[in-house]
Amino acid sequence: MKIENKKTSIIIGAGPAGLTAAYELVHKTDIKPIIFEGSKDIGGISKTVNYKGNRIDIGGHRFFSKSDRVMQWWQNILPIEKHNTVDNHNIMLIRTRLSRIFFLRKFFNYPISLNLNTLRNLGLLRIIKIGISYFSIAIFPKKKEKSLEEFFINRFGKELYRTFFRDYTEKVWGVPCTEIEPEWGAQRIKGLSITKAFYYSIKNIFWKDKSIDQKNTETSLIDQFMYPKFGPGHLWERVAEIIKNKGGEIHLNKKAVGFETTQNQISKIEILDISTQNIQTYNADYYFSSMPVVDLINSMKATIPQNVKEIANGLVYRDFITVGLLLKKLKISNKTKISPKNNLIPDNWIYIQESDVKIGRLQIFNNWSPYLVKDENTVWIGLEYFCNEGDDLWQKSDEEFKKFAAIELAKIDIIDIADVLDSVIIRMRKTYPAYFGTYNQFDIIRNFTDKIENLFLVGRNGMHRYNNQDHSMLTAITAVENIINGKKTKENIWEINTEQDYHEEKEG
Repeated sequence: MKIENKKTSIIIGAGPAGLTAAYELVHKTDIKPIIFEGSKDIGGISKTVNYKGNRIDIGGHRFFSKSDRVMQWWQNILPIEKHNTVDNHNIMLIRTRLSRIFFLRKFFNYPISLNLNTLRNLGLLRIIKIGISYFSIAIFPKKKEKSLEEFFINRFGKELYRTFFRDYTEKVWGVPCTEIEPEWGAQRIKGLSITKAFYYSIKNIFWKDKSIDQKNTETSLIDQFMYPKFGPGHLWERVAEIIKNKGGEIHLNKKAVGFETTQNQISKIEILDISTQNIQTYNADYYFSSMPVVDLINSMKATIPQNVKEIANGLVYRDFITVGLLLKKLKISNKTKISPKNNLIPDNWIYIQESDVKIGRLQIFNNWSPYLVKDENTVWIGLEYFCNEGDDLWQKSDEEFKKFAAIELAKIDIIDIADVLDSVIIRMRKTYPAYFGTYNQFDIIRNFTDKIENLFLVGRNGMHRYNNQDHSMLTAITAVENIINGKKTKENIWEINTEQDYHEEKEG
């Protein structure tokens, strides 16, 4: 079925990358975007789940970027609160960032700070060992980085790596750090080191950057960030409204299941209506894919080189479960400022380093935005678990998992089970593209898909890259610009979120 006579673009996925591509197309071209989203929700993993008036941010999304372009893009959709005097609903709040590590049943600053609290919590012997290990990396030649373990050790020393990085990272990914490609570290914590963290701590005593841009601060060290009043899905739902008002289309519960190619072009696409199980065929001038690479390759009907198929099917994904717990109060004993009515501590999220529990991270939604919580007298938290679809964690029933999660938090003295008022389970498949399996051969897939001239891979799953929200947006923005400018290369899309500076910073 031909959609229209005018030029059209089919976009697979209504997450940040897909919605950004559609938004850019309706504002900068006469190309009509048509989005097909396999789920019933807008926003991908950046959606907000509303459970009985309490809202869940899947994974936690700080709206902060080193890209001026992205920062302004967000503010064009939702202005910062103090700059908006008309609409008090569609606004960005400015939030204070506090993330800490919970280890040895104690709190440590994240990133680790060389302060009295850290010294007291770790003890003299461990501090000496960390110091010797760290300074040894300045004396001895650094190893060539063949694994994530070597990436961490080259920057933080062996002892600090073993204390704060190894166990948590392996909890997240389910494999040893020796099996993970170092590129993960290059993309997630590039620029961060003990030296920079120490320098930033000293600088903050005398001068603190109060601008929302925080241009001279590493991303992992920022003090504040923008946040949509009702969570990240609030922004993406607004973007979806704008796209539809500008003539674009968004279809939910519609999954891409087949691609036909002719002479290095996608010629047709088959879309499955999940509710009716009917398949309809569409064609368009351009195609954007943010669907998992393995699904894209397996949906192609042309003869695919055997090695491309094998590599695609060897790509690994990590799945994700969030348990929303509504509480009367927290149990945590902490010298930081606490709300007297419910023991609310000020953290956005807490990294749970303890090895005797499976929970990886804890979000406190009250501190992301008070508007995420229906009753301000309650505490609304999210327990985050990293797992693989089909493993023991994934196969627990919802009721089993609710009890299991509450028992884990009680075990490490963060809550009292008697204070649990309600709970809900959110499961997310293929949340994290992994940097092991056949990832080290991914260039073979990239070279194959890049030759399909009217196909653009964008976003986290679309590129099998652990992008932040802003990076996913920039891949879509750059792809649209390539269409506008008639660029055949896709190199500039793949350059985003590499060890080099952001693409737009190099241009600036």
